[in-house]
Amino acid sequence: MAKSKPTPKPVEELTYEEALAELESIVTVLEGDASQNPLEESIKLFERGQALIQRCGEMLEAAELKVKQMSGGEAIPFEDESA
Repeated sequence: MAKSKPTPKPVEELTYEEALAELESIVTVLEGDASQNPLEESIKLFERGQALIQRCGEMLEAAELKVKQMSGGEAIPFEDESA
């Protein structure tokens, strides 16, 4: 009996850290030896990566909004430590 890959967790259930880690692993696979990945599998990985990018972007936007709300509606820039 062939081993099946575990079904990945739905993108909308991932934390930012989980989504980013999975995205990094997908990039590593896609940047690797193309002969190791059939075209159909590469397309599925690319689509999953796109969904992960969208998820991370949404979570970052939500975090930015929360910071703005907590700081009175204005984002406070970090100080430039290189000066």
